[in-house]
Amino acid sequence: MVSLSMALLIFTGSILAGIVGALLGLGGGIIIIPVLTLLLNIDIRYAIGASIVSVIATSSGAAAAYIRDRITNIRIGMFLEMATTTGAITGAYLGGLISPHYLYIIFAVVLGYSTLAMFKRRNLELPEGVVAHPLAKKLKLEGSYYDQVLNRQVAYTSTGVYEGFGIMYGAGVISGLLGIGNGIFKVMAMDMFMKLPMKVSTATSNFMIGVTAAASASIYFARGDIHPAIAAPVALGVVIGATLGTRLMVRLRNTTLRKIFVPVLLYVSLQMLLKGLRG
Repeated sequence: MVSLSMALLIFTGSILAGIVGALLGLGGGIIIIPVLTLLLNIDIRYAIGASIVSVIATSSGAAAAYIRDRITNIRIGMFLEMATTTGAITGAYLGGLISPHYLYIIFAVVLGYSTLAMFKRRNLELPEGVVAHPLAKKLKLEGSYYDQVLNRQVAYTSTGVYEGFGIMYGAGVISGLLGIGNGIFKVMAMDMFMKLPMKVSTATSNFMIGVTAAASASIYFARGDIHPAIAAPVALGVVIGATLGTRLMVRLRNTTLRKIFVPVLLYVSLQMLLKGLRG
């Protein structure tokens, strides 16, 4: 039984998770799961189930606004979702064949390198000198959006399509194998390898994580891992937070988003390294 005071704590933490999720293109689980398990001593199964709900809620709350503002690139999102889905199937198949702690260490190193690379690019407002990849031209992986901060229309195209697709496949593998979210890999692939504006990367990631989570939510529900008394305040709080996050994001510079993203990236890489070493 969840008390009223606990429900209010869950609700408050979920608002914060929704804001962070909408700003950075993450599912919110990076905040929800620690809050529920470490602070409120809720069973990890229910925390993960609530995290899935938070991902769907974040995506639903943010995606509509970002699509309306033409920041989300649906074409790029669906193209990369093919790699993520295929990777998730591969990861599920490999489960039990590969020791998870080796993968934690490998991906911790990858994220650590990515943290350093993104830190070096922290003052880059918009990608410069981007040459469109031939496949990007063929598939029309490009677009434009109006940036309220810069007060102008920003046109962009994609490069490093194969690298971005490969990172997305790897993100799907680790998601399917280890059961963790991969929003952070999605943003990293689009920002660092495909050289998309940070706002486009986070908005498109928000759209993508909702598609992925919705596909797996029924499994968690069938297992009984989604507790209504926990999931309800999570969903409500995350939707409110995501709404606030979307309004805040359009008023921030790409450089500000990147500077917020770097410590989150560092935190996740350290967490994965610790899990790998403990394995």
